[in-house]
Amino acid sequence: MDTAKVEAIIKKHNGDATALLAIMQDVQAEENYLPREAVEHIAKKLEIPISRIYSMATFFESFHLEPRGKHICTVCMGTACHVRGAQRLVEQLERDLKVKSGGTSEDGLFTLEEVNCVGACALGPLVIVDGKYHGNTTSAKISKVVTEIQKVEGGK
Repeated sequence: MDTAKVEAIIKKHNGDATALLAIMQDVQAEENYLPREAVEHIAKKLEIPISRIYSMATFFESFHLEPRGKHICTVCMGTACHVRGAQRLVEQLERDLKVKSGGTSEDGLFTLEEVNCVGACALGPLVIVDGKYHGNTTSAKISKVVTEIQKVEGGK
């Protein structure tokens, strides 16, 4: 990550260590994860132990310390989604994206993840792709969504 971007984010928060969580969120929004270089730069600029940042990053599930794909596919595995076939959707996405759940495709285009529940049970089975909810979906429907993204991205 470009340290100038990290610097701009820190400046946006007035270099205030009490804004650490917001700074981390902004860095992750920019990069889709928290790069080690960014964490080290934040610790140095805010004059806080690097362990404090990693403590927060590992406590909150929303933070990621490994690179993630440009597009995030999240499959709800809550009870309502599970009984309506969410596992089949995971398996279809694993085939389509050539990646196991919890991983990122080799081309860095997609990350496939499962979550326990997103609280939209009436829409199950549910897949969220880049923040867009695809409710009452099927393997064919979610494959079409992925294929469209792949076409836009140049067939990667």
